Amino acid sequence: MTDTIENIKEQIASNDILLYMKGNPNQPMCGFSARTVQSVMSCGQRFAYVDILQNPDIRAELPKYANWPTFPQLWVKGELIGGCDIVNEMFEKGELQTLLAEAAPAAE
Repeated sequence: MTDTIENIKEQIASNDILLYMKGNPNQPMCGFSARTVQSVMSCGQRFAYVDILQNPDIRAELPKYANWPTFPQLWVKGELIGGCDIVNEMFEKGELQTLLAEAAPAAE
């Protein structure tokens, strides 16, 4: 269990933009993940993802670590941004685009 928390911390620390979701960006396995990944992808920045359906240990431990009970979870620069509703609301206001543009590693 401690290893799982360490793994989560490592994933969050090593990815500027990270989405914990059900399924993958090309094949989301729930409506919330589908809507969230659509907003994130629309911003045009590269991002990492973790399919929690393939990682039941992360699925079990991340809500406790994040103090956020549901998936998907979008993390930017080590901060939990939120889930589907928050991400989509930010996208509609144009805030998500700015946040992800600032967080994305500069193109070489």
